[in-house]
Parts: sequence; structure tokens; C-alpha cells
Amino acid sequence: MDRSTNLDIEELKMTREQYILATQQNNLPRAENAHLYPVGIYGWRKRCLYFFVLLLLVTMIVNLAMTIWILKVMNFTVDGMGNLRVTKKGIRLEGISEFLLPLYVKEIHSRKDSPLVLQSDRNVTVNARNHMGQLTGQLTVGADAVEAQCKRFEVRASEDGRVLFSADEDEITIGAEKLKVTGTEGAVFGHSVETPHIRAEPSQDLRLESPTRSLIMEAPRGVQVSAAAGDFKAACRKELHLQSTEGEIFLNADTIRLGNLPTGSFSSSSPSSSHSRQTVYELCVCPNGKLYLSPAGVGSTCQSSSNICLWS
Repeated sequence: MDRSTNLDIEELKMTREQYILATQQNNLPRAENAHLYPVGIYGWRKRCLYFFVLLLLVTMIVNLAMTIWILKVMNFTVDGMGNLRVTKKGIRLEGISEFLLPLYVKEIHSRKDSPLVLQSDRNVTVNARNHMGQLTGQLTVGADAVEAQCKRFEVRASEDGRVLFSADEDEITIGAEKLKVTGTEGAVFGHSVETPHIRAEPSQDLRLESPTRSLIMEAPRGVQVSAAAGDFKAACRKELHLQSTEGEIFLNADTIRLGNLPTGSFSSSSPSSSHSRQTVYELCVCPNGKLYLSPAGVGSTCQSSSNICLWS
């Protein structure tokens, strides 16, 4: 036991001596500390760093000022920018707006107190497409014409939605109560016209004219021509045909006159009749249907004037 205790005491002494020696070595001044360089940036490097920091600060201030100026000029607010306002119902634009790229919207409405104006330097085109992206309808408003390409074009009344005008590949329908043509040449039809009633304006004449061809009016149950407060005139250059296949042609008037009919000659044996003025004539008919007048006598004088039928 004594031997081990002596060993422990010697170890403690050696450890104490090593600690004292290590502490004394750390406290001794070192000769090389006087030759160390200072830590940091000095000289022209420091001036360049300060210059770049100052330049960065000026750039940030200019960018901030420009951003504030742009926000002020463009009128940026919480609801939008400039004339553009974002509302619960959509986007609202006030004033004149220009779109340089295509605009895709579902509906376009104007304010209640102002119209909606679409303006372009060339033309305004409205396209309608199906779910496949194929063009189904197009409306183009140009400088020379307004063109619509669709399967059926309709114009409806604003009150009851009645169709006023419709057009497709087969027919054109006009549903207005009155069709008014104000052109000086009237209405020109290249083919047949089917209508239940043709009427002129009040105190105006109704005129149906075919300058170079025939004018034909047909109806399965008859054609009625009425002039309640004026005259009815039918004029042609060559022939006027009045034909009834099953019925009759009935002329009902107080006075029926046939003007410019040829007059035949008749010689009477009575000397007094040659000097009297002829006032009564007989209406004669040739076999081909031509009418002519013959001076009336005691009997029929048509046979005496039948030479007119030879030249008809």
C-alpha cells in the first residue's frame, strides 16, 4: 500500500510540473507577433468598395423612384390599373382602350348611359367557333361592305322577338308588315315573285312594268286588280292577252270603250244617207277574233266591210 501511494504522489507532482511549464510557455512573448499583417481592407480597395456600395444605393433609390412614378402615372390601385377595374362581375374598362393582341371574352357590355363602339383602322371581324375550333359564323364590317357568313342570318324585332328578315341558302323571308322600296327604279326581280298582296303608298301610283319582256300574272283562283280611287291602265307594245280557260271574262262598267278600232266603209242606196253624218256603228268580229267597226244600217253591214279581216 505504501508503495502504490508513493507512485500516485509522484504522478501528481509530474502532472503539476507539466501544467506549470505549459502555462509559462504560453505567457512568454513571442518574437514573431511583431511581424504579423493587420486584418481588413485598406487603401484603394476600400475606396472602390465604398464607391460600389454608394452606386448600388443610388441605383436602388432611382429604381424605387421610377417604380413610384410608374404606379402614379398608370394609376395603379387595389381594384386595377388606369381605366381597368376588376370587379366581382368581371373587368370594367372606362374610356378608349386598344388591344394589340386577340381578346377572348364571354360577354361585352357597355354602360347603360353610353353605346358600345368597336373601331378599327381596317375592319372589325367577329368570329364564332364550335368546340372543335372550327369557324361556324363570321361578321365582318369593312370600309366597303358588311359581310356575314353563316348558315342562317336573322333580324328580329326588339319588342316581341318576331323575325323581320331571315336569309339562308334556300330562301329569303321578310316578316315586316310593310316592305317599302324607295329606289327610283323600283324593285327588280330576276325570277318569279309570289305574294298575296301588292299595294302602293297612299296617294301614289302602283306600276308594274317589264321594259323588254312580258309581264305575266297567274293565280290558281284568280287575279284581282282593284283601283278604288283612280284609274287602272294596262299598256303594252304588241299584244294584251286576257284568257280564262274555264270561266268567262266579265267587264262591268257604266261605259265600255274600245278605242282606235278600224272602221269599215258601207255604201247605201239612199241618197239622204250619204249626206247624213254617221254616228252609229256596228261592232264586227273577224274569224281570227279581230274587232272592227262597220257603219250601222237596217241590216248587218259586217259582210260589206269584211275586207278588213283579210289584212288582219
